[in-house]
Formats: sequence, C-alpha cells, structure tokens
Amino acid sequence: METKSPKEQLIESKISDLVNDIVDRLTDGDDLPRRLADLLLNSAEVKAIHDYANIVSIDRLHLNDHGPVHMKIVCRNALKMLYLLHEAGIQTSLEKEEAGTLADSVSAVMLAALLHDSGMTIGRKDHELYSALLAYPIIDRVLLQLLPDEQDTKRRTIIRSVAIEGIIGHMGTHPIHSIEAGIILIADGCDMTKGRARITLERPTKPAEGDIHKYSANSIEKVRIRQGTDRPLKIEIQMRSEVGFFQVEEVLMPKLQSSPAKHLFELYAGVEGEEVKKYI
Repeated sequence: METKSPKEQLIESKISDLVNDIVDRLTDGDDLPRRLADLLLNSAEVKAIHDYANIVSIDRLHLNDHGPVHMKIVCRNALKMLYLLHEAGIQTSLEKEEAGTLADSVSAVMLAALLHDSGMTIGRKDHELYSALLAYPIIDRVLLQLLPDEQDTKRRTIIRSVAIEGIIGHMGTHPIHSIEAGIILIADGCDMTKGRARITLERPTKPAEGDIHKYSANSIEKVRIRQGTDRPLKIEIQMRSEVGFFQVEEVLMPKLQSSPAKHLFELYAGVEGEEVKKYI
C-alpha cells in the first residue's frame, strides 16, 4: 500500500477525533459514523479516486488540489460544523424531519465530503454530476456492508440520498435543500488557506484571467470554524493582504448565499492588524 503524506495523516487523525467526539455524544450509542470513517479512510478505491482526481486536475488541467488533501479537509470542516451545531442544540434536516438520526447525518456528510470531487477524475465541467455518478455505487456498496439487514433498507436509502445531494450541490450550481448538503457546500468553500493554490501558483504561466484566484488564495493565512456569537457557527478568515477579499467574496460568499445552512453562519474576514469586516 502506498504511504500517505504527513498532511493526509494529520487530517485523517483530526477526522477520526471529530467522529469519535460525535459518536461519544450520541445518546443511542450508534457507532455507524466510526465504522464508516474507518472503512472510507482505508479504502483502496477511495484513495485511487483521490489520487487520480489530482492527476487530472493538476497535471492535465493545470488547476489546484482536488485530491486526497482537499477532500479530507472538506470532510474535517464539515464534521466540525456538525459537531458545533450539535453542541448548540441545532438539529440536522434528518433529525428535524424525523427521517434519520445525527449518526445518519454524520455518515451522509462524510460520504459526500470524501467523494464530492470524484468527477474530477473525468474533467472539470459538470464534475459534480460525474462525482454523483461515480460515487453512487461506492456509497451503495459501503452502506450495504455496514448495514446489511433488510430492515436497514430505508436507512441506507436516506443516507445515500443525502450524500448524493451534498455531492451534486457542492458547487452551488444545483439547488439543495438539506442542512447536511448545505454544510458540504460551505465546507468546500472554506478550503482556501495559503498553499492550497501553491501548485498552480508555482507553474510558470503567462498572466491569464483567473490568476487573481491564485494570489488571493495565497494571501489567506487562516480559516477558523468555531462557535458563533449571534449564530451557531462562525467562520473567521485572517489574511495578510487585501487581495484575499477576492477569494472571500468571489468563492466563499456565493457558496454561503446559496446554501440552505447560511442562516446558521457568521462570516468575518480581515487583514491582520486591521479592522475585521463582517459579511453576515
């Protein structure tokens, strides 16, 4: 088996810690999220998808990371958001509708996050739709392995549906309606710290439309997700130059505005040492 980078190992450790924290707080003792995390983070097929997504994205299309580090960062971000919502007493859509449990929501979010850019193994355009196509049989197989009884059919169906919604909706190009899918959309937009555009930035290219994205992303020092003051969740973005506002306003804000979870978030951004701007 190929070794994982130190960055991947660190993120996986954080994912496992978050999953364990959530499972430990479940009143019904449901360990599905823990078993699912173990399976997904050690899946040769998921690793192959992550690795090839980066080959297509970076080597073929000259874009930035859409592979193992990115998808695991999105998973970590989304799990932290779910954890903080649970701590604040906010129910997920499945909980509120009594269609599922927190464990089901966590499982759907993990599946969506770790497979949302699978379609980058094919190409950039409509990759969210290709991602759903490629992820569907994997999700089906994994859930059947973990929930094999016939009485779990409805549960498997609901988790799969929410996961697919999160995958299709992560670009903000297709309407989504659940808190779970809305969290995936925002968690994806939060992967913007410096170095996340590093590979694209280092390629010797002529100035071109879209280059502002590289330099804007490279100016962002930290993205923090924490408990909010006026709303349950707060995103704080610290940057070293004003060019970072482009990344916030052109990448993250559109995702926030189109997310059904937007009412749960506060967003602050600012250059270190200067006044912080509140967006929502």
